[in-house]
Amino acid sequence: MKRVVVTGMGIWSCIGQDLQTVTESLRQGCSGIGIRHERKTLGYHSLLSGIVPRPDLRSLLDRRLRNTLSEEAEYAYMATREALNNAQIDADYCLQNEIGVVFGNDTSNGAVVDSFVNAKEAGNTFMLGSGMAFQALTSNVAMNMANIFHLQGTNFTTSSACSSGAQAIALAAMLIQSGQQDMIVAGGAQETNDKSMIAFDGVNTLSKRNDDPAHASRPFDKHRDGLVPSGGAAALVLEEYEHAMARGATIYAEIAGFGFSQNDTPLGQPSTTGEYKAMLNALQNANLQPQDIDYINAHATSTVSGDIAEAQAVARLFYPEDRASDIENRPFISSTKSLTGHECWMAGASEAVYTILMMQNSFAAPSINIDELDDAAKGLNIVRQTRDAEIHFALSNSFGFGGTNCTLIFKNTRI
Repeated sequence: MKRVVVTGMGIWSCIGQDLQTVTESLRQGCSGIGIRHERKTLGYHSLLSGIVPRPDLRSLLDRRLRNTLSEEAEYAYMATREALNNAQIDADYCLQNEIGVVFGNDTSNGAVVDSFVNAKEAGNTFMLGSGMAFQALTSNVAMNMANIFHLQGTNFTTSSACSSGAQAIALAAMLIQSGQQDMIVAGGAQETNDKSMIAFDGVNTLSKRNDDPAHASRPFDKHRDGLVPSGGAAALVLEEYEHAMARGATIYAEIAGFGFSQNDTPLGQPSTTGEYKAMLNALQNANLQPQDIDYINAHATSTVSGDIAEAQAVARLFYPEDRASDIENRPFISSTKSLTGHECWMAGASEAVYTILMMQNSFAAPSINIDELDDAAKGLNIVRQTRDAEIHFALSNSFGFGGTNCTLIFKNTRI
C-alpha cells in the first residue's frame, strides 16, 4: 500500500495556539488548566477546565463564513489554517487540487442548547437565523473547513467519543493508502463551553480540586480524583509519500500504523483487553515489535479505573515478565493530559501533534502532578521530568468513552 506522511500541523489548545508555543509548553511541563467560575451558578461541582481562548475571526473571515461556525469549528479553523500554512499549501493550490477533510468531533452542544433557549424566549423559530442550523450539526467542522479552505475531496466526520480525533487520522490514512486521495486534512475539535461538560460533571467524572487547578489533572497518581475537561482543535495534513516528495514538501513524520478495537466491558467501563488489542493491532499493522516503540503517549485521563486499565494493558504488551527488571529499556511513557486536561473528541488529534513535536525536537514531555505513583503503574517507565530522547517510533493511545479504541503509531523520518 501507499505510504502516508504528515506534511503539515496546526494546533489551538490550552497550552498554546501555535506549534512553537505548544512545543515549549510540552518541554517545560506547563499546565493550561484553570477555573471557569461561571459554572458554579449551573450547579457544577467541578469548575476546572483547560482555558482555551476563543479566536477573534473578524479580521480573518467575513460575517457570512463566521455565521455557520460552531465554537469547535472556530478552533478548527485556526488549527487548519496553521496546518495548511505549515504544509506550504495556499488557496490557489486548494482550488486546483483535490484535498479531502476528515474531522473528529461531537455534536455542538452549545449550538443545540442555544437554539432551543433562543427559540423558546422569542416564541418563534424564525428568529434563530440560518447559521444555527449549520452550527448544530455534528458535521459542522468538516463542512466548514471544506467550504472555507476549498477542500474538494472526501469529506466526513468521525464521532467516537475520545477516540474521534485519532480515528479521523487513521481513516484518512486508509483513504490515502488505498489511492483514493493524495492529501487529506485530518483532525479533531472540541468545544469548552459550559453546556459541553455538564453531564460528565453530573456523573462524578471530573476532578474537584477547584483550589489547585494546575495540579488537578494527575494521570497515574495514586490520589487522582477525576479528569479535567478541555478542548480546542488540532489538524494534520496527511499526504501520500511520492506526492509529497514531488512537490518538495517537508515531511514531519510517517503514519506507520494504526489499530482499532471495541471493549468487552459494559459502557463506561475501561477494558484492559480492549486497549491491549488496539495497541497490538497497531503494531501488527505497522509490522513492528513492542521493543521497536521508544515512546508512548498514554490516553491516561486521570480517572482511577481508566489509568489502571491502560497501565495493565501497556504492561502486558510492552513489559513481559521475562523483561521485568529491564525498566530502563522499556518505552518512555507520559500523559500529556496532565498538562492539557482531557481534550475529549479532539484529544486523539492533538496528542498526535504533541507526539510528533516531541519526536521532531528529541524529547519526551513529562507526566506532571505525580506525587505518589499508582501501584498499577509502578512497573512503567513513566517520564516525570522532561527527558531528552531520540524517538524513532512513537505510539499514541485514544480510548473512547463507550469502549471504542484507536492506537496510532508514528515514525520519525528524520532519524
